[in-house]
Amino acid sequence: MKVAIVSNSAWYLQNFRLALARHLRHQGHELVFIAPPDGYESRLREAGFGFVPWSLAGAGVNPFTELGAVLALRKILKTHAVQAVLAYTPKGNIYAGLALKGRSCLFVPNISGLGRVFIAPGPLTALVTRLYKHALSGANCVLFQNEDDRRAFVQQFRIVPEALTLRLPGSGVDLQRFQPPARPVASGPSRRFLFVGRLLRDKGVVEFVEAARRIRAERPDCEFVMLGSSRPDNPAAIDPKQLGEWLAEGFVRHIEQLDDVREELALADCVVLPSYREGVPRSLLEAAAMARPVITTDAPGCRDTVLHGRTGLLCEVRSAQALEQAMRQLLAATPGEWQAMGREARAFVEAHFSEQRVLDTYAQLLAARR
Repeated sequence: MKVAIVSNSAWYLQNFRLALARHLRHQGHELVFIAPPDGYESRLREAGFGFVPWSLAGAGVNPFTELGAVLALRKILKTHAVQAVLAYTPKGNIYAGLALKGRSCLFVPNISGLGRVFIAPGPLTALVTRLYKHALSGANCVLFQNEDDRRAFVQQFRIVPEALTLRLPGSGVDLQRFQPPARPVASGPSRRFLFVGRLLRDKGVVEFVEAARRIRAERPDCEFVMLGSSRPDNPAAIDPKQLGEWLAEGFVRHIEQLDDVREELALADCVVLPSYREGVPRSLLEAAAMARPVITTDAPGCRDTVLHGRTGLLCEVRSAQALEQAMRQLLAATPGEWQAMGREARAFVEAHFSEQRVLDTYAQLLAARR
Protein backbone atom coordinates (compact mmCIF):
# COMPACT_ATOMS: atom_id res chain seq x y z
CA MET A 1 0.00 0.00 0.00
CA LYS A 2 1.25 3.53 -0.81
CA VAL A 3 1.29 5.36 2.53
CA ALA A 4 1.87 9.07 3.08
CA ILE A 5 2.95 10.43 6.47
CA VAL A 6 1.98 14.10 6.73
CA SER A 7 3.06 16.74 9.22
CA ASN A 8 3.87 20.43 9.54
CA SER A 9 7.66 19.94 9.56
CA ALA A 10 10.29 17.54 8.29
CA TRP A 11 12.00 17.88 11.70
CA TYR A 12 8.94 16.40 13.39
CA LEU A 13 8.83 13.49 10.96
CA GLN A 14 12.53 12.71 11.32
CA ASN A 15 12.43 12.85 15.11
CA PHE A 16 9.08 11.21 15.81
CA ARG A 17 7.93 9.09 12.83
CA LEU A 18 11.00 7.57 11.24
CA ALA A 19 10.69 4.38 13.30
CA LEU A 20 7.07 4.03 12.18
CA ALA A 21 8.05 4.42 8.53
CA ARG A 22 10.74 1.76 8.88
CA HIS A 23 8.31 -0.61 10.58
CA LEU A 24 5.66 -0.16 7.89
CA ARG A 25 8.24 -0.57 5.12
CA HIS A 26 9.23 -3.87 6.72
CA GLN A 27 5.53 -4.83 6.53
CA GLY A 28 5.66 -4.33 2.75
CA HIS A 29 4.23 -0.81 2.41
CA GLU A 30 5.66 1.98 0.28
CA LEU A 31 6.21 5.17 2.30
CA VAL A 32 6.44 8.83 1.37
CA PHE A 33 6.86 11.76 3.75
CA ILE A 34 5.05 15.05 3.07
CA ALA A 35 5.94 18.22 4.96
CA PRO A 36 7.42 21.70 4.56
CA PRO A 37 11.19 21.32 4.05
CA ASP A 38 13.36 22.59 6.89
CA GLY A 39 16.68 20.83 6.39
CA TYR A 40 15.70 17.52 7.98
CA GLU A 41 14.22 16.14 4.77
CA SER A 42 17.73 15.08 3.73
CA ARG A 43 17.81 12.64 6.66
CA LEU A 44 14.50 11.14 5.61
CA ARG A 45 15.86 10.62 2.12
CA GLU A 46 19.10 9.17 3.50
CA ALA A 47 16.95 6.62 5.34
CA GLY A 48 15.61 5.51 1.96
CA PHE A 49 12.23 7.26 1.96
CA GLY A 50 10.62 9.58 -0.54
CA PHE A 51 10.02 13.15 0.56
CA VAL A 52 7.63 15.59 -1.11
CA PRO A 53 7.91 19.26 -0.09
CA TRP A 54 4.64 20.91 0.91
CA SER A 55 4.27 24.67 1.13
CA LEU A 56 2.69 25.43 4.50
CA ALA A 57 2.99 28.37 6.90
CA GLY A 58 3.24 26.87 10.38
CA ALA A 59 1.57 29.79 12.16
CA GLY A 60 -0.23 31.26 9.16
CA VAL A 61 -3.89 32.31 9.37
CA ASN A 62 -4.42 34.01 5.99
CA PRO A 63 -7.45 32.12 4.56
CA PHE A 64 -6.27 32.30 0.94
CA THR A 65 -2.80 31.01 1.83
CA GLU A 66 -4.25 28.22 3.95
CA LEU A 67 -6.68 27.19 1.21
CA GLY A 68 -3.72 27.09 -1.16
CA ALA A 69 -1.95 24.71 1.21
CA VAL A 70 -4.96 22.37 1.26
CA LEU A 71 -5.20 22.37 -2.54
CA ALA A 72 -1.44 21.78 -2.86
CA LEU A 73 -1.67 18.80 -0.53
CA ARG A 74 -4.65 17.43 -2.46
CA LYS A 75 -2.62 17.59 -5.66
CA ILE A 76 0.37 15.87 -4.04
CA LEU A 77 -1.76 13.00 -2.74
CA LYS A 78 -3.37 12.50 -6.14
CA THR A 79 -0.10 12.76 -8.09
CA HIS A 80 1.57 10.14 -5.91
CA ALA A 81 -1.47 7.83 -5.92
CA VAL A 82 -1.52 7.69 -2.12
CA GLN A 83 -3.79 4.98 -0.69
CA ALA A 84 -3.43 5.77 3.02
CA VAL A 85 -2.64 8.97 4.92
CA LEU A 86 -1.24 9.02 8.46
CA ALA A 87 -1.43 12.61 9.69
CA TYR A 88 0.06 14.50 12.65
CA THR A 89 -0.05 17.99 14.21
CA PRO A 90 -3.20 20.17 14.05
CA LYS A 91 -2.64 21.56 10.56
CA GLY A 92 -1.46 18.21 9.26
CA ASN A 93 -4.60 16.51 10.57
CA ILE A 94 -7.08 19.16 9.42
CA TYR A 95 -5.58 19.90 6.03
CA ALA A 96 -5.09 16.22 5.18
CA GLY A 97 -8.74 15.54 6.01
CA LEU A 98 -9.89 18.44 3.84
CA ALA A 99 -7.56 17.45 1.00
CA LEU A 100 -8.99 13.92 0.97
CA LYS A 101 -12.62 14.96 0.56
CA GLY A 102 -14.21 12.94 -2.23
CA ARG A 103 -11.31 10.48 -2.44
CA SER A 104 -11.29 6.82 -1.46
CA CYS A 105 -8.28 6.73 0.85
CA LEU A 106 -7.57 5.39 4.33
CA PHE A 107 -7.20 8.36 6.69
CA VAL A 108 -5.78 7.98 10.21
CA PRO A 109 -5.11 11.28 12.03
CA ASN A 110 -3.23 11.33 15.33
CA ILE A 111 -4.31 13.94 17.90
CA SER A 112 -1.07 14.47 19.80
CA GLY A 113 -2.30 17.39 21.91
CA LEU A 114 -4.96 20.03 21.32
CA GLY A 115 -2.71 23.01 20.59
CA ARG A 116 -2.81 26.69 21.53
CA VAL A 117 -6.38 27.39 20.44
CA PHE A 118 -7.66 24.95 23.07
CA ILE A 119 -5.07 25.76 25.76
CA ALA A 120 -6.20 29.40 25.67
CA PRO A 121 -9.67 29.44 24.03
CA GLY A 122 -10.40 32.50 21.93
CA PRO A 123 -12.01 33.63 18.66
CA LEU A 124 -10.27 30.89 16.66
CA THR A 125 -11.45 28.02 18.87
CA ALA A 126 -14.92 27.80 17.33
CA LEU A 127 -13.48 27.97 13.81
CA VAL A 128 -10.88 25.28 14.49
CA THR A 129 -13.56 23.08 16.07
CA ARG A 130 -15.68 23.32 12.90
CA LEU A 131 -12.68 22.60 10.71
CA TYR A 132 -11.83 19.54 12.79
CA LYS A 133 -15.42 18.25 12.53
CA HIS A 134 -15.43 18.59 8.76
CA ALA A 135 -11.90 17.26 8.25
CA LEU A 136 -12.23 14.24 10.56
CA SER A 137 -15.68 13.24 9.29
CA GLY A 138 -13.95 11.09 6.67
CA ALA A 139 -11.42 9.49 9.03
CA ASN A 140 -11.31 5.72 9.37
CA CYS A 141 -9.89 5.96 12.89
CA VAL A 142 -8.85 8.92 15.03
CA LEU A 143 -5.95 8.19 17.37
CA PHE A 144 -5.51 9.95 20.71
CA GLN A 145 -2.53 9.98 23.05
CA ASN A 146 -4.44 10.64 26.28
CA GLU A 147 -7.98 10.28 27.62
CA ASP A 148 -8.42 14.01 28.32
CA ASP A 149 -8.06 14.88 24.65
CA ARG A 150 -10.30 12.02 23.59
CA ARG A 151 -13.04 13.15 26.00
CA ALA A 152 -12.70 16.73 24.73
CA PHE A 153 -13.17 15.66 21.11
CA VAL A 154 -15.95 13.18 21.85
CA GLN A 155 -17.97 14.79 24.66
CA GLN A 156 -17.08 18.47 24.98
CA PHE A 157 -16.71 19.55 21.35
CA ARG A 158 -18.52 16.59 19.72
CA ILE A 159 -16.01 16.46 16.90
CA VAL A 160 -15.91 12.67 16.46
CA PRO A 161 -17.99 9.73 17.74
CA GLU A 162 -16.28 7.62 20.37
CA ALA A 163 -16.60 4.47 18.25
CA LEU A 164 -14.23 6.05 15.73
CA THR A 165 -11.47 6.68 18.30
CA LEU A 166 -8.56 4.68 19.68
CA ARG A 167 -6.13 5.47 22.51
CA LEU A 168 -2.38 5.03 22.00
CA PRO A 169 0.36 5.19 24.67
CA GLY A 170 1.65 8.48 23.29
CA SER A 171 4.29 8.02 20.62
CA GLY A 172 5.90 5.37 22.78
CA VAL A 173 9.58 5.15 23.60
CA ASP A 174 12.32 2.97 22.11
CA LEU A 175 13.28 0.95 25.18
CA GLN A 176 16.39 -0.45 23.51
CA ARG A 177 17.76 2.96 22.54
CA PHE A 178 16.91 4.64 25.85
CA GLN A 179 18.52 2.56 28.57
CA PRO A 180 19.53 3.49 32.15
CA PRO A 181 23.12 4.79 31.98
CA ALA A 182 25.98 3.65 34.18
CA ARG A 183 25.74 6.85 36.22
CA PRO A 184 22.80 6.64 38.65
CA VAL A 185 20.85 9.74 39.58
CA ALA A 186 21.89 11.76 42.63
CA SER A 187 25.34 10.16 42.58
CA GLY A 188 27.12 13.35 43.63
CA PRO A 189 26.53 16.29 45.99
CA SER A 190 24.96 18.57 43.35
CA ARG A 191 21.69 18.12 41.45
CA ARG A 192 21.05 18.84 37.77
CA PHE A 193 17.51 19.74 36.65
CA LEU A 194 16.99 19.52 32.89
CA PHE A 195 14.09 21.17 31.03
CA VAL A 196 13.51 19.40 27.69
CA GLY A 197 11.25 21.15 25.20
CA ARG A 198 10.98 24.08 22.84
CA LEU A 199 11.36 27.40 24.61
CA LEU A 200 7.65 28.24 24.53
CA ARG A 201 5.55 29.84 27.23
CA ASP A 202 2.97 27.06 27.10
CA LYS A 203 5.75 24.51 27.71
CA GLY A 204 6.23 26.18 31.10
CA VAL A 205 9.71 27.53 30.43
CA VAL A 206 8.98 30.78 32.29
CA GLU A 207 7.93 28.83 35.38
CA PHE A 208 11.08 26.71 35.12
CA VAL A 209 13.28 29.80 34.96
CA GLU A 210 11.54 31.47 37.91
CA ALA A 211 11.82 28.34 40.05
CA ALA A 212 15.48 27.97 39.07
CA ARG A 213 16.22 31.58 40.02
CA ARG A 214 14.77 31.13 43.51
CA ILE A 215 16.45 27.81 44.24
CA ARG A 216 19.86 28.86 42.91
CA ALA A 217 19.85 31.81 45.30
CA GLU A 218 20.05 29.28 48.15
CA ARG A 219 21.54 26.25 46.39
CA PRO A 220 24.32 27.41 44.05
CA ASP A 221 25.40 23.76 43.78
CA CYS A 222 22.26 23.00 41.74
CA GLU A 223 22.35 23.27 37.96
CA PHE A 224 19.41 24.24 35.75
CA VAL A 225 19.59 23.58 32.02
CA MET A 226 17.12 24.22 29.20
CA LEU A 227 17.44 21.92 26.20
CA GLY A 228 15.32 22.87 23.21
CA SER A 229 14.86 25.05 20.17
CA SER A 230 14.87 28.80 20.76
CA ARG A 231 13.66 29.69 17.25
CA PRO A 232 11.19 32.61 17.50
CA ASP A 233 8.86 31.12 14.86
CA ASN A 234 5.96 30.44 17.23
CA PRO A 235 3.58 32.97 18.84
CA ALA A 236 4.38 31.45 22.24
CA ALA A 237 8.17 31.55 21.74
CA ILE A 238 10.36 33.29 24.29
CA ASP A 239 11.72 36.56 22.95
CA PRO A 240 15.45 36.26 22.12
CA LYS A 241 16.14 39.36 24.22
CA GLN A 242 14.45 37.76 27.22
CA LEU A 243 16.46 34.57 26.74
CA GLY A 244 19.65 36.60 26.57
CA GLU A 245 18.81 38.32 29.85
CA TRP A 246 18.19 34.98 31.58
CA LEU A 247 21.48 33.57 30.38
CA ALA A 248 23.35 36.74 31.37
CA GLU A 249 22.08 36.34 34.94
CA GLY A 250 23.87 33.00 35.06
CA PHE A 251 21.41 30.87 37.01
CA VAL A 252 20.26 28.87 33.98
CA ARG A 253 22.00 27.51 30.87
CA HIS A 254 20.63 26.78 27.41
CA ILE A 255 21.50 24.05 24.94
CA GLU A 256 20.01 24.46 21.47
CA GLN A 257 18.02 21.60 19.96
CA LEU A 258 19.89 18.26 19.76
CA ASP A 259 19.21 15.28 17.52
CA ASP A 260 20.29 12.86 20.24
CA VAL A 261 19.36 13.83 23.80
CA ARG A 262 20.62 10.70 25.54
CA GLU A 263 23.89 12.19 26.73
CA GLU A 264 22.10 15.13 28.35
CA LEU A 265 19.49 12.85 29.92
CA ALA A 266 22.29 10.71 31.37
CA LEU A 267 23.84 13.80 32.99
CA ALA A 268 20.52 14.92 34.47
CA ASP A 269 19.24 14.01 37.92
CA CYS A 270 15.68 15.11 37.14
CA VAL A 271 13.90 16.04 33.89
CA VAL A 272 11.32 18.82 34.12
CA LEU A 273 8.46 19.79 31.80
CA PRO A 274 5.93 22.16 33.44
CA SER A 275 3.77 22.25 30.29
CA TYR A 276 0.20 23.57 30.17
CA ARG A 277 -1.05 20.65 28.04
CA GLU A 278 0.48 17.87 25.91
CA GLY A 279 -0.42 14.75 23.98
CA VAL A 280 1.98 12.55 25.92
CA PRO A 281 5.43 14.21 26.06
CA ARG A 282 7.98 11.77 24.73
CA SER A 283 10.81 13.67 26.41
CA LEU A 284 9.46 12.55 29.79
CA LEU A 285 9.04 8.96 28.60
CA GLU A 286 12.64 8.95 27.38
CA ALA A 287 13.81 10.35 30.72
CA ALA A 288 11.87 7.69 32.61
CA ALA A 289 13.26 4.97 30.33
CA MET A 290 16.73 6.16 31.37
CA ALA A 291 15.71 5.86 35.05
CA ARG A 292 15.44 9.59 35.65
CA PRO A 293 12.72 10.96 37.96
CA VAL A 294 10.56 13.62 36.31
CA ILE A 295 8.61 16.66 37.44
CA THR A 296 5.68 17.78 35.34
CA THR A 297 2.29 19.40 35.72
CA ASP A 298 -1.02 17.83 36.62
CA ALA A 299 -2.24 18.65 33.11
CA PRO A 300 -3.69 16.55 30.26
CA GLY A 301 -1.02 14.35 28.72
CA CYS A 302 1.62 15.33 31.26
CA ARG A 303 0.00 13.52 34.18
CA ASP A 304 -0.04 10.30 32.14
CA THR A 305 3.76 10.05 32.35
CA VAL A 306 4.11 10.09 36.16
CA LEU A 307 3.12 7.99 39.13
CA HIS A 308 3.09 10.84 41.65
CA GLY A 309 5.52 10.25 44.49
CA ARG A 310 6.80 7.02 42.92
CA THR A 311 8.38 7.91 39.55
CA GLY A 312 8.37 11.67 39.95
CA LEU A 313 6.18 14.54 41.05
CA LEU A 314 3.18 16.43 39.69
CA CYS A 315 2.65 20.12 40.38
CA GLU A 316 0.06 22.77 39.65
CA VAL A 317 -0.12 24.17 36.12
CA ARG A 318 1.17 27.73 35.46
CA SER A 319 2.68 28.03 38.94
CA ALA A 320 6.38 28.72 39.42
CA GLN A 321 5.84 28.43 43.17
CA ALA A 322 4.34 24.93 42.86
CA LEU A 323 7.19 23.87 40.57
CA GLU A 324 9.73 25.26 43.02
CA GLN A 325 8.12 23.31 45.86
CA ALA A 326 8.28 20.09 43.84
CA MET A 327 11.96 20.65 43.10
CA ARG A 328 12.67 21.37 46.76
CA GLN A 329 10.80 18.21 47.73
CA LEU A 330 13.12 16.18 45.54
CA LEU A 331 16.16 18.04 46.83
CA ALA A 332 15.19 16.94 50.35
CA ALA A 333 15.11 13.27 49.31
CA THR A 334 18.02 10.92 49.92
CA PRO A 335 20.11 9.57 47.01
CA GLY A 336 18.48 6.18 47.61
CA GLU A 337 15.03 7.69 47.22
CA TRP A 338 16.04 9.40 43.94
CA GLN A 339 17.39 6.11 42.61
CA ALA A 340 14.30 4.16 43.68
CA MET A 341 12.16 6.66 41.74
CA GLY A 342 14.36 6.16 38.70
CA ARG A 343 14.08 2.38 38.84
CA GLU A 344 10.29 2.53 39.14
CA ALA A 345 10.14 5.05 36.30
CA ARG A 346 11.92 2.58 34.02
CA ALA A 347 9.57 -0.22 35.04
CA PHE A 348 6.57 2.06 34.43
CA VAL A 349 7.46 2.88 30.81
CA GLU A 350 8.38 -0.74 30.13
CA ALA A 351 4.90 -1.78 31.24
CA HIS A 352 2.87 0.95 29.52
CA PHE A 353 4.77 3.00 26.91
CA SER A 354 6.75 0.71 24.62
CA GLU A 355 7.07 2.18 21.13
CA GLN A 356 6.44 -1.29 19.70
CA ARG A 357 2.80 -1.13 20.81
CA VAL A 358 2.32 2.03 18.74
CA LEU A 359 4.02 0.55 15.67
CA ASP A 360 1.95 -2.62 15.86
CA THR A 361 -1.30 -0.62 16.11
CA TYR A 362 -0.54 1.25 12.89
CA ALA A 363 0.42 -1.97 11.10
CA GLN A 364 -2.86 -3.56 12.16
CA LEU A 365 -4.90 -0.56 10.93
CA LEU A 366 -3.24 -0.76 7.51
CA ALA A 367 -3.54 -4.55 7.33
CA ALA A 368 -7.29 -4.31 7.96
CA ARG A 369 -7.62 -2.07 4.88
CA ARG A 370 -5.86 -4.43 2.49
